[in-house]
Amino acid sequence: MTSLALIPALPLLGFLVNGLLGRRLPATVVSVVACALPALSFLVTLAVFTHLLAGGTPSSEVLYTWAATAGFTVEAGLYFDAVTAVMCLVVTGIGTLIHVYSIGYMHGDEGYARYFAYLNLFLFFMLVLVLGKNLVMLFIGWEGVGLASYLLIGFWFKDPAKTAAGLKAFVVNRVGDTGFLLATFLIWYYAGTLDFQAVNAHFAATPAPAAVMTAIGVLLLIGACGKSAQIPLHVWLPDAMAGPTPVSALIHAATMVTAGVYLLARLNGVFLASADAMTIVAWLGGLTALVGATMGVTQYNIKKVLAYSTMSQIGLMVMACGVGAFSVGLFHLYTHAFFKACLFLAAGSVLHALAGEEDMRRMGGLAQRLPFTFGVFLLATLALCGLPPFAGFFSKDEILWSAFASTRGSTALWLVGTAASLLTAFYMFRAVFMTFFGASRVDAQVAHHIHEPPPTMSLVLAVLALGSVVAGFIGLPELWRHWLGASAPFYHLVEPVVGQASLRGDVGHSTELVLMLVAVAVALGGIALAWMLYGRRDGARELPAKPNVLHAVVSRGYFFDAFYDKVVVRFTDWLSEGLFARRVEAPITRLTLERPAQFGARATALLSRVQNGDLQAYVIYALIGLALVLGLGVAAHG
Repeated sequence: MTSLALIPALPLLGFLVNGLLGRRLPATVVSVVACALPALSFLVTLAVFTHLLAGGTPSSEVLYTWAATAGFTVEAGLYFDAVTAVMCLVVTGIGTLIHVYSIGYMHGDEGYARYFAYLNLFLFFMLVLVLGKNLVMLFIGWEGVGLASYLLIGFWFKDPAKTAAGLKAFVVNRVGDTGFLLATFLIWYYAGTLDFQAVNAHFAATPAPAAVMTAIGVLLLIGACGKSAQIPLHVWLPDAMAGPTPVSALIHAATMVTAGVYLLARLNGVFLASADAMTIVAWLGGLTALVGATMGVTQYNIKKVLAYSTMSQIGLMVMACGVGAFSVGLFHLYTHAFFKACLFLAAGSVLHALAGEEDMRRMGGLAQRLPFTFGVFLLATLALCGLPPFAGFFSKDEILWSAFASTRGSTALWLVGTAASLLTAFYMFRAVFMTFFGASRVDAQVAHHIHEPPPTMSLVLAVLALGSVVAGFIGLPELWRHWLGASAPFYHLVEPVVGQASLRGDVGHSTELVLMLVAVAVALGGIALAWMLYGRRDGARELPAKPNVLHAVVSRGYFFDAFYDKVVVRFTDWLSEGLFARRVEAPITRLTLERPAQFGARATALLSRVQNGDLQAYVIYALIGLALVLGLGVAAHG
């Protein structure tokens, strides 16, 4: 097996071993298989990355030709360049750490082996997504990640609410996938290929009509909105907190939510061919960053605060891509993986200590009882707020600078990003003060069991906290490079692939310094405001008996869920009941409506026999179907 194929194959092997044999294996063996194989995948990725650095030439491997006709070929191929390297290192590296953390967090769970099987399956599909040479391979990973996320979010399936959360994520992502597929068909029609490099080169040289390019860009953006939780398809993300906390870290920090940003960067040539599409991408990302931040302010569930933070930070990455700073968006993706994974897993340690309690109003005073957890949570929070010299400072500051100084940016876009940053600092330190400071509000029956996490969890938190501090130094902003005479290895790596933003001629280092100071002052202002409202007092500020209208709107997520339920879902129910459940006597109606409905009912009854609620069976069906497709491709072409 080739080295590139080994990267996704190793986690797949872990899924097969624990999925088929896990119930009969000791927990120690399950843990070793589940963690060792992703770790080996990380080492293989490092080896391939080293080869890339030494030779400077991307690796490309064709496993076989899937389909070939006159002038059109689809290959089951893998491709490894600088962008792939960043994604694979993040996915396998952070993914392995989350696997190790899970050993302590999931200890004693009756679904221990099944959990690790799903976790390995998730990594496999995510690696297929980022290693795919063309849109077909990416789509296989794209859909597989959706399946695995459904299984992981609804892992504790005996709880109907958790199952519903998994189903919601699955359905909302299918809406985004519709846009992705339509964009794929348009790309194939106009470019005659689905290979990423060929697609980018084609549209750079001979773009389709402006309206078509805009349509392709918007449809791809819809797909990205589904996976990366951008408005209006963000509603699944807070509900995804129903899964185990390590799953939240995996989905929200390093993998699934970053897939949309990866798609934008990978097809940068398509977006650059449409100024309108780029503008839409930039503003959608900026507004998502601001909207997500406002919703984070009103939450009391610590995991939902972090969920809305993820939505907001991904919005900043999308905004960076929209102003042409694809390399900056990828850099924030890389730094975000460290501090957001650290925050989620530190929150998991809090939950682990408090017997699953997630409401910050029932916490308080934990800094003395959980000093290690407090320390890593604080470091990651400082990184998220964008304070120097933590990792988030370098990447977030560069996004704001690009939004202001890029020829595709504007002062208004910079203001939106800056406002989101202010709110980020406020709600994150609100969480710090409510959780770790003030008088203890922990239930008396839980208080005497509070303890720090076991070594497997603590070690992972320490590594991620260290990354939250130092990871940003490989991407110093141009101003710092000018001061220190240093380089920025990250940008040197990825900019040959995705280019760099074109800056206006009327901005220079002095302007960059002023905006950098403003960004730091804004973050400090948010922290000071949180201290005034929550730090100086008990920390458990309750809402007034009658909260104002604005707070009510924001705390209910701007009624996105209510709109989808009352308008989209109920209208669909009414339509289906009105057209297909009602018996109409007119012959033409029976022919066109009733008989197809009867046929559909019979087909549904037949198919329902395999829809028995056995999640493991669903996974097996999917893998059997994938194996058949791949087998037919091999038989037909070689």
